[in-house]
Amino acid sequence: MSRAGSATGRQADERDDPKLVAAFRAGDLTAFEKIVREHGRGLLAVARRLLRNDDDAREAVQDAFVSAFRSCRRFEGSSRISTWLHRIVVNSCLMRLRTQRRSVEVPIDDWLPRFLPDGHHEASFIDWSNAAHALIEQQETCALVRRCIDQLPDSYRTVLLMHDIEGISVDEVAAALDVSSNAVHIRLHRARQALRTLLDPVFLRGEAS
Repeated sequence: MSRAGSATGRQADERDDPKLVAAFRAGDLTAFEKIVREHGRGLLAVARRLLRNDDDAREAVQDAFVSAFRSCRRFEGSSRISTWLHRIVVNSCLMRLRTQRRSVEVPIDDWLPRFLPDGHHEASFIDWSNAAHALIEQQETCALVRRCIDQLPDSYRTVLLMHDIEGISVDEVAAALDVSSNAVHIRLHRARQALRTLLDPVFLRGEAS
């Protein structure tokens, strides 16, 4: 099942408690505290992936929860509370990324495929089909993938995380980043290519073992 299909299934099975939603929309602090306890850890993980700094992530989530409580009456219930909070946290993280003084980005070009004059790739790609299946379930491999993603320039890393990891649509990513959908597609494609270059040696070792 695809991520989208899985997410749809979860939404069908996991409905928000109507009484909790009603209390939250009425500004009930107890209901809000329950929502914070239920979703705080997952939202903090999202913020950490985007900001790569625990202190910044915690502050972004705190800001997001304050914003959510102030706008509780605008929550219409058309989506789950977790989905609504997720968007607020992502926006809070993006605001921090925009205002922080970022270091000069490392060019992504060195990690992109190179082509011969006849149009073929300079280097042959590794077949991940078997190695990936064996490695993907290993915790250390997941940690390595995260480290490789962290090596990507921020503009590419953010797009990859938002779309491929957080499941945000291209149009929503474009709106959040204030760029065109075509720019998101280009960054996403290049980020995936660069990530593959970084991961190829890992799966090569997996095939050799």
